[in-house]
Amino acid sequence: MDLITPGLGLVFWTVITFLFLLIILKKYAWKPILGAVGDREDGIKKALASAENARKEMENLHADNERILKEARAEREALLKEARDIKVKLIDDAKSEAENQANKIIEQAQAAIESEKKAAMAELKNHVAELSIDIAEKVVRAELSSKDKQVQLVESMLGEAKLN
Repeated sequence: MDLITPGLGLVFWTVITFLFLLIILKKYAWKPILGAVGDREDGIKKALASAENARKEMENLHADNERILKEARAEREALLKEARDIKVKLIDDAKSEAENQANKIIEQAQAAIESEKKAAMAELKNHVAELSIDIAEKVVRAELSSKDKQVQLVESMLGEAKLN
């Protein structure tokens, strides 16, 4: 026997054993193996489909996030513009109110000054009148101290009254 070429009996029994093994595998193991491979293939297909769906969902979410972000930015800009407008309006209103208050205060001060001025003028006139009366009284007393001067004054007054 040669070690390189097998004998005919060995080949026969190897083929018989292989066929027997093939029949047993076909009857008992082939369907479960093919079922497992099919299940595995289905699982892979489902996983790929799920991954594709997840990718599409992520794209949709990304697009939604971008849209929401744009809307939020636009809303923020609108709110900031509104706040600026309100600030400007409040400042303008405050300035206007301050000017109105200042004008009222100035008018009140001018009225008070005018009133004080009139009161001072009236008081000054009264004082001047009192001084004039005092001076006139002293002058008249001095002039009317003698009887001749009194008669002369009465006659001059009567003469003036007749002329008018």
